[in-house]
Amino acid sequence: MMSTGGLITHAAALLPAAEKPPVTTPRVPAREAAERELSKPLYHQDDPGLLQRALDRFWEWVGHLFDRAQGATPGGTLGLVAIAVLAALAVAALWWRLGAPRRTATGTATLFDDALRSSADHRAAADAHAAAGRWTEAVQERMRAVVRSLEERTLLDPRPGRTADEAAAEAAAALPDHAEALRTAARTFDDVTYGGRPADSGTYDRLRTLDLTLTRTKPLLTGGADCAPRDRPRRRPDTGPAPRHPARPRSTGPVGEAPLSQPTDMSW
Repeated sequence: MMSTGGLITHAAALLPAAEKPPVTTPRVPAREAAERELSKPLYHQDDPGLLQRALDRFWEWVGHLFDRAQGATPGGTLGLVAIAVLAALAVAALWWRLGAPRRTATGTATLFDDALRSSADHRAAADAHAAAGRWTEAVQERMRAVVRSLEERTLLDPRPGRTADEAAAEAAAALPDHAEALRTAARTFDDVTYGGRPADSGTYDRLRTLDLTLTRTKPLLTGGADCAPRDRPRRRPDTGPAPRHPARPRSTGPVGEAPLSQPTDMSW
């Protein structure tokens, strides 16, 4: 009778050469060999690039984030969509109310350029821009016309480099009833010129009305008693006639003699 080991050896001898059991390899060397084999460029020709892998990781993170938000939001996916729509509407309302985000102006935000023009020239340019529908340029020229008119009326001192805000603050001293309107006009000029906010016909009409109103407004002249001339001779107060003193007694002695002594008592 053949033992179990003998049976196995005999069965292995009967197998063809191709069907013999493979050589057993330890686990660690087998893993290292597989890693060396798979690291060859032949196996990585169709791998995504670095940018594609980064995008894939990003979208995986976004998907995971939405999955967590969907689980935490009442109503699931429908509630999440409703919240997203409300947020978009809020952003759109703020954009419509406040306009485009204001850019930081580089340099000095002056009101006038180097060319010196009269208020009539600025008004004509503003009307031409308004007729063509260029409301931003029309608002700019009308604000320049307002300030130039105040300079021509000597309510403002001509000063290069003046900003719209400075002109409004200085003009408010002579036109206090229109101080708020002047500040609003200056802010409008800054918004359309440096903030990127588009103007419209209503904005231009308000500024044009202010310009025409100021030309008919009588300024408030400050001064009063402090402006009185100071080179007049001051009149002495009237104290009545000067007091009359009694005449001194005249000498009655003969010529050549010493004058008589005067009385020592000077009370009369």
